[in-house]
Amino acid sequence: MKNLTKAFAVIALTTASFATFAATEVSMAPAGEQSIGMVSASTHGSDITTLQNKLAAKAAQEGASSYRIVSAGGENHMYGTAELYK
Repeated sequence: MKNLTKAFAVIALTTASFATFAATEVSMAPAGEQSIGMVSASTHGSDITTLQNKLAAKAAQEGASSYRIVSAGGENHMYGTAELYK
């Protein structure tokens, strides 16, 4: 149940934008963009913002113009995946 609650929190936080990264976080697959792969990240602790920042950095490193977090979970060790678009 806690993982489900955290997943809903991730969905709510996906509307935030990170101007410092080249890739933009989106809540749906962008029209006109193709999926170019997936990235994953993990953090020690339960800070969802740190996980989001790691996924954003990996998306930018892969050259994505946008990304969508598709899964996130954990309690004392957060993990997540994101789909990349270009």
